[in-house]
Amino acid sequence: MRVIIVGAGEVGYQIAKFLSLESVDVVVIDKDREKTNRIAEEIDIAVVDGEGGSPASLKEAEADKADMLLAVTDQDETNMIACLLAKAMFGIPRKIARIRNPDYFSNERLLKALDIDPAINPELEIAKAIVRILEAPFASEIEDFERGLVKVIGFKIPETSPLIGRPLKAVGVGLGSKLLIGLVVRDEKTFVPTGDDSIMLGDIVYMPVIPGALHETAALLGIPVSPVKKVMILGGGRTGYHIAARIEHKADVKVLEKSEERCKFLSKNLSRSLILHADGTEQKILLEENIGNMDAFVSVSNNDELNIMVSLLAKKLGVKKTVTLVNKTDYITLAHGLGIQSVLSPRLITAGTILRYVRRGDILSLTAIADAKAEILEGRIGRTSPLIGKSLQKAQPKASIVGAIIRGDTVIIPSGQDILREEDKLIIFTMRESIKHVEKMLR
Repeated sequence: MRVIIVGAGEVGYQIAKFLSLESVDVVVIDKDREKTNRIAEEIDIAVVDGEGGSPASLKEAEADKADMLLAVTDQDETNMIACLLAKAMFGIPRKIARIRNPDYFSNERLLKALDIDPAINPELEIAKAIVRILEAPFASEIEDFERGLVKVIGFKIPETSPLIGRPLKAVGVGLGSKLLIGLVVRDEKTFVPTGDDSIMLGDIVYMPVIPGALHETAALLGIPVSPVKKVMILGGGRTGYHIAARIEHKADVKVLEKSEERCKFLSKNLSRSLILHADGTEQKILLEENIGNMDAFVSVSNNDELNIMVSLLAKKLGVKKTVTLVNKTDYITLAHGLGIQSVLSPRLITAGTILRYVRRGDILSLTAIADAKAEILEGRIGRTSPLIGKSLQKAQPKASIVGAIIRGDTVIIPSGQDILREEDKLIIFTMRESIKHVEKMLR
């Protein structure tokens, strides 16, 4: 597979890094030589110094041989022109573009004319991720698979959990329910556990859950759960707007926004949210708005340092759950270290969303988790797969674990005795180095 990436910013960098590890033939185009030099030095792939929307740049990148173009610059117009050229001049089969402007993103006729499939809106994707977390406030990370039939939740093991110190092979039996841990993050180490591994206090674990069983699962794991009914959002930009629009019919929402003009837009377009023209960084304002009674505080301003600082202040003032947006990926570890429960990066989420569409054979999607140290692979068992007719006990892929089997509309959280069938869809937790092995087994 040959992929051309237009844009060498953080999104393009993360996509290029992932694809290069999968031995995909990648070329990155960007006019910023400092960015292309970084990619050439750190990832060792081909780069072209030039405008992404230039026919000459695409020709130099040998676009006529490409299978896919990913347009991910921070300029919508550049991304759309690149896709138009990819279609009209080079016949690239698939075009995916990062589109932020709502007028462009919602214009299906325009996107169809440009043959963009799909368009990815960063603000909308980050809003979806935050709303998923608010629906399961004990989680630090949640991903949806197979149209929401399966969720994968990541959360930190509390001291009240009955999992602590118990071998995983005994967990489901002991709790009277089928539970499966697909991945464990312990300090700096990330690994796919075996049945003999035990969970320790402070571990971050990832597990598949059927949506209707989220709260029941949390209760079994000793995690206190209370629904989010009161939410305060710092920042009424596009991300803050999308979050409020999605949750205002389920919770009481307050949005703090400094711009009077933006407050007018929010008041006009949100039906139930309370819009406050205020500086959310002032402790006096937060106290006046009863921040201590909030179930969740979501900080999504355009300033990373501000988001971290106010989230820490909100936590100090009694908020149960804090969700913080950071654009600089270097700040993610810092924010976690300061005690902020959920830290999300729009650039990483955008890169991860785009990567889900870079399919290969029977691999339906790949999703990076645990700060991109591991992957969740969604794949289909092909007609010649050696997995057909075998139990998971005998067919579990190397350094991987099957977290869920989707058979039609039925979701199975499996045990070692479950038999695999042709056309089963599998949700597989795997380390990056094992992806090729898993892909081979699915064919």
